[in-house]
Amino acid sequence: MLRVLAVDDEKPALEELLYLLRADSRIRSAEGATDATEALRRIGRAIDADPEGDDGIDVVFLDIHMAGLTGLDVARLLAGFARPPQIVFVTAHEGFAVQAFDLKAVDYVLKPVRRERLAEAVRRARELVVAQHAGGQAARGAAGQPAPGTAEPGRTAADRAAGPAVVPGPAGEQIPVELGGVTRFVPVDDITYVEAQGDYARLHTADGSHLVRIPLSTLEERWASRGFVRIHRSHLVALGRIDELRLDAGATSVRVGAAELAVSRRHARQLRDLLMQPRTS
Repeated sequence: MLRVLAVDDEKPALEELLYLLRADSRIRSAEGATDATEALRRIGRAIDADPEGDDGIDVVFLDIHMAGLTGLDVARLLAGFARPPQIVFVTAHEGFAVQAFDLKAVDYVLKPVRRERLAEAVRRARELVVAQHAGGQAARGAAGQPAPGTAEPGRTAADRAAGPAVVPGPAGEQIPVELGGVTRFVPVDDITYVEAQGDYARLHTADGSHLVRIPLSTLEERWASRGFVRIHRSHLVALGRIDELRLDAGATSVRVGAAELAVSRRHARQLRDLLMQPRTS
């Protein structure tokens, strides 16, 4: 079960958020802080304390606009910690989703907070926390150190009875997109290719496309380790989503689902070499 800290400098908003969090059976404890300085002090104490104890903090539900340090400032500071908690932004402003993505936030919840939307954010955060605990236990086991206790951290008795946790790896990364005033998080694994549109990028999935304000070059660098390759100055493609490589009168193209994309001469040889390599399952 999760230990959470909610941070908001507006007391009514903080009390409402805490009420909703405490009503969720997956929340072990929920405490509040009314400013960034208090939040950082409490998080620092929690990190220095027993990570499995009552004073630990797994997730911070963080407002963005606050007096003094903003929520984004707090998230940047936490990124420098050795074992930072997960971050969920809770804000009335839609325009910070890209910064939230850059700071590796779990989710981005818009005010007024709806119970079912907050429940989804809790679910996402819990999956990552369980994954962190499992990774820590595996590391201790590899070092010959026994894992503390016999229960799986972050899981209730009912969870354990249902079977082992599904632990997401790096493939769980998501990117925030805005659609009709609602911020959704699209799994990177669902993206088949990306199309450059000026300072923006259009993410294509099997279900449609989403425009985000991130340059293609940034995504190329960030997702290189995830199997995305540049095939043209306008396109970045998930290597595993390429269905066909076509050569026609010296021109190279690839088919990705229903889309046929040109491959520039500059990238053609590298792409062919990559496609010829054996793929591991």
